[in-house]
Amino acid sequence: MKSDFVDELYFSAAFPLPFRVLCLVGLGILGWATNLHGLSLWRVDAAGTLELSVTTPDGYRLTSPLPTDRRQGSWKHGQYVAGVHRPVYRVFVAYAAWTVLCWLVYRYATHGDVSLVDSFKFIPAIATLCVLTALICPFNVLYKRERDRFLHAVHRCLFPSPHRVYFSDVVFADIFTSFAKVLGDVWLSACMLLPGGSLLSQPAQEGLSRWILPTLMSIPYAVRFRQCLVEYNAPSNESRRPLFNALKYASSFPVIYLSAAQRIVVSDVVALEGEAAASQPWHGEHQLFRLWLLAAAFNSLYSFWWDVTNDWGLELLRPQHAAPQAGHAPPPPRPLLLPRLHSRSALLKHAADDSIDGHLDDAASFDAYPRVDRRPHPYGLRSVLLFPLPVYPFAILVDLVLRLTWSAKLSSHLHSYSEGDLIIFWIELAEVVRRWMWVFLRVEWEAVKEAELREPRPPHPHSSDGRIAMDRRDSLREGIPEQEDFEMVSSDISARASEAG
Repeated sequence: MKSDFVDELYFSAAFPLPFRVLCLVGLGILGWATNLHGLSLWRVDAAGTLELSVTTPDGYRLTSPLPTDRRQGSWKHGQYVAGVHRPVYRVFVAYAAWTVLCWLVYRYATHGDVSLVDSFKFIPAIATLCVLTALICPFNVLYKRERDRFLHAVHRCLFPSPHRVYFSDVVFADIFTSFAKVLGDVWLSACMLLPGGSLLSQPAQEGLSRWILPTLMSIPYAVRFRQCLVEYNAPSNESRRPLFNALKYASSFPVIYLSAAQRIVVSDVVALEGEAAASQPWHGEHQLFRLWLLAAAFNSLYSFWWDVTNDWGLELLRPQHAAPQAGHAPPPPRPLLLPRLHSRSALLKHAADDSIDGHLDDAASFDAYPRVDRRPHPYGLRSVLLFPLPVYPFAILVDLVLRLTWSAKLSSHLHSYSEGDLIIFWIELAEVVRRWMWVFLRVEWEAVKEAELREPRPPHPHSSDGRIAMDRRDSLREGIPEQEDFEMVSSDISARASEAG
């Protein structure tokens, strides 16, 4: 135990909390760059799916949750923009170079001597202050375009429109929730760097100040909670799904605040068992501790179910009555088009010309999206998979394991044990990796849903508008003979309702 404490002490001296915060922020920037890069390599239209070219009622254009480059003009649905990840990579390189330089100066100044750590704590203070100054700098230097977009994204999430929540803001706010503990670490780092603080020990949290840390950690969840309520109250919404999503984020608040209340548990245990019991992280005999444990288990399992079923669209945990029966549903009706060996101009050139051309244009633009393939799919997944098959079971397993560490990430009372600094850092790092993986599948599923919504649907053969129903695959892949006429024979097959997700 003493050896572990010494190792943790040297870890805190060599890599203090302010530098750990800067490191995790840098990894978040790198993760977003690789998200954009990876999605473009797999031909997933992340720019279009994130609604980057939509103009809001407030008069400004939406931007990415993190900076991207739109200097080539507006992005349209179905067009892949090369190089949207490059400015994010450049921001990461500049940020990483500054952070590593400051850390090397700190290491050279302290020489690994624990007694010199607090004497040179002004080095991480200067590093952090320069990063914040660069972020809000009003001059056209240091990637101002990307910095402004990031700040605008933060403003939209903190003060969302009461009418609609855009998908880009949802992704940004979800990424923000993975940095909830990092946000709390910013507060702890500020206390350490102020006069009287130390980089080798956690600042004392007494009185009302002990509620500052959990309140800061709850801000990202409050942002997503409000976004869900805005979605639920939108006039166009007819589903209760946003309300159940809001329940997921609301379940984080008991975990956070019950964790902060564990000091009451420690006080009661010390009164009964003595001072030695205060260093133990497990107090299962106390009702408040068991309540925190129950809240953490519910939050972890419910969040995992929501990731797999709703955020990724997989069928593994979906109820049987709600899961579509792939391979058993009949195909959509296709009217028979029989040749009559006459010129087709007299039949096809009527009032429905414009509508047919519109269907052809929609079908042509649809090919820019990932192709919707309705073949049977492996158990628990879905019919449209844009990534290699092994990605999905691996992502499910990793998400389950890392979701079960959610309680440790949200529980500030576990972070009060100085010998847990290294473990907590690895948990925070694992959460960043989990969110990086989550973004790939979340954007992929949203792109698939948009593709299905934009897929032209053949009208009912008995509709009164007299339009000719054409199948998209036939119109694009099977040429129509030039000198043949066609007549439509209605089919008795009933249309299959298509669910958009």
